Amino acid sequence: MEEPVAEGARVVDPFGHQPEGPSPPGGLLDVLNVAAVVVDAGGRIVLWSPHAEQLFGYSAREALGQYAGRLLVDPEHLNLVMELFDEVMRSGRPWVGVFPVRVKDGSIRRIEFRNMRLQDDRHNLYALALATDQATLRQVETDLALSDKLIDQSPIGLAVLDTELRYVMVNSALERINGRSAAEHLGRHVHEVLVFVDATAVEAAMRQVLASGVPLIDMYEIDLRNRGIAWSTSYYRLEDTAGHVLGVAVSVVDVTERHRAAVEAAGARRRLAMVAEATVRIGTTLDLQRTARELAEVVVPDLADLATVDVLEEILTNGRAEPQAGHPARFRALAVVSAYPTEAIGAADPVDEVVTYEADRLATRCVTSAAPILVEHVEGAALHDIARDAGAAAHLAGAGVHSYLAVPLIARGEVLGVLCMVRARNPTPFDGEDLVLATELAARAAVCVDNARLYRNERNTALTLQRSLLPQPPPYRPGLKIAYRYLPAGAGNEVGGDWFDVIPLADGKTALVVGDVMGSGIAAAATMGQLRTATSTLATLDLDPDEVLRHLDDIAAGLSRPFVTCVYAVCDPARGQCRISTAGHLPPVFVPADGVAELVDIPPGAPLGVGGVDFTTVTLPLTQDSLLVLYTDGLVETRNDPIHQRLDTLRRLLDGPRRPLEETCDVLLHALRPPDGSDDVVLLVAHLRPCPSEHPPASG
Repeated sequence: MEEPVAEGARVVDPFGHQPEGPSPPGGLLDVLNVAAVVVDAGGRIVLWSPHAEQLFGYSAREALGQYAGRLLVDPEHLNLVMELFDEVMRSGRPWVGVFPVRVKDGSIRRIEFRNMRLQDDRHNLYALALATDQATLRQVETDLALSDKLIDQSPIGLAVLDTELRYVMVNSALERINGRSAAEHLGRHVHEVLVFVDATAVEAAMRQVLASGVPLIDMYEIDLRNRGIAWSTSYYRLEDTAGHVLGVAVSVVDVTERHRAAVEAAGARRRLAMVAEATVRIGTTLDLQRTARELAEVVVPDLADLATVDVLEEILTNGRAEPQAGHPARFRALAVVSAYPTEAIGAADPVDEVVTYEADRLATRCVTSAAPILVEHVEGAALHDIARDAGAAAHLAGAGVHSYLAVPLIARGEVLGVLCMVRARNPTPFDGEDLVLATELAARAAVCVDNARLYRNERNTALTLQRSLLPQPPPYRPGLKIAYRYLPAGAGNEVGGDWFDVIPLADGKTALVVGDVMGSGIAAAATMGQLRTATSTLATLDLDPDEVLRHLDDIAAGLSRPFVTCVYAVCDPARGQCRISTAGHLPPVFVPADGVAELVDIPPGAPLGVGGVDFTTVTLPLTQDSLLVLYTDGLVETRNDPIHQRLDTLRRLLDGPRRPLEETCDVLLHALRPPDGSDDVVLLVAHLRPCPSEHPPASG
């Protein structure tokens, strides 16, 4: 028989760790309240434990020396008890069973007994009875059996760890989850077993629960070997009935399907967010390069570390491109965007540069096949398929590029170019979901790119038409010196219908014309050309300015864009006068030789094309060194400033010391033209020369 452990004796840890001292009360034995009673060979009680006092109600003083049978057994059961006692003492075989016992208060309790024979060093015999309440024992047995079955058969991984975070129990489900047997768990720390998760974080969570007693529920853990596998782990502190901390219990549930669904949902939300962002951010203007850059900025850095957008040069020059497999392709670079400074930028083509890619390059294959190309893992040979030459491939290798994705830009059934993306710092390679997202973004952006391309072609056509209709450098005119500026609308804005003309008339007179056709594009330029021709024809009839405008009003009414503003002035240096009439146009500025600049006080009239409106002619006295400034609204109108303030600024800029005419034009444009350049500008400055009768120089 194992010797009992005396009070204060050393307790040995079954795992061989350092002694921990006596076990505190509150364990299973205390729950069962196991009583110990020793009876001598004559049936007298010689030992009576405190638990026996609690179980049977008799104190040691009342029980010691008494016959056990007479004290605890009803007379009707006494003979049976004596027979069982004799059997144990004679044979030495233990007796196990349940027997009704009368306790001190007279009630009968069913007690579970374990009876065995003892022998001391003098060969005296005794009977040891270990007893506990049957109902309590059965409840504990039931609870243990239920717990054992639940733990062993549960699909949830379960474990118990001691206060040093060593495994003391694992069930079959956890063995399968961790891929280790129970023997490989028991006695080991978490970090010795869990090599496929962040064991440091797991142990930190367990220590937090041990210290606080507050459970941690549904903590996500991702398998570092396969990030598509996940578990939901919960931690609970274990305590005995007396509140002493025993360790921590862990439950592990495989939530891989839920994790994958969450990842897929997050990916779907990410894709929708990027598509929504692309809808807002791409195509804010009709500028081709800006539209391409907007596409690249949408995919960087969320989808790629670096992105480039290139279009086929034939699309820009010929309006059509038919890339053929096995043939090289010429690309014009429109945008290069990187998430951070990187050597990979050296491999990208400079913006607006035209580069030829051989037929075996991936960008060429992408546009000739009209299909995306995904290289999940870029290796040495693949770099040469991506880059235009060996130098560019070296830049990609130096930057650590490891994954590549190219998507064609297709709009209205035609391949326009390619969106190319690489990953270097982002450790995750491109996958099928990235390809789907990039294809969706490219499809939406391609329409915007194509719109910008078509607008660019139309704008170039309109600008060419408009410039062809504008006069060449004004001819020499007696007594006048002319300076002018014509500036089309800035990038992304349609060409308007602004024009000017300097028309020689009889008797040394000169007609100065500035007009503005409402609207923009080719139609406005064509209308401008028609009115310019009509104005030149009417000017030769030597009509008064208001009569010229009346005829132009009739002509404009029959055109597709009837509303036109115009100022028509006839300068007559010989007579020292200038006659002016306007049709809905801003007033000219007149600067006397020794006076202050002022806006010409003239009825504005109605725009040409309205019909039935009278025009008025006013006469200005011209002296030597006086200036007349004509302009269109693109010089002075803005969205935020009142027009009278802008006109006052124009007038003040013309005050002060006289500048050369060319410098005067530059000063006015620099100070007045809005930064966005959203409208065409015509500026015409006429200076009365000091010798009206002089002849032109020999060069003409």
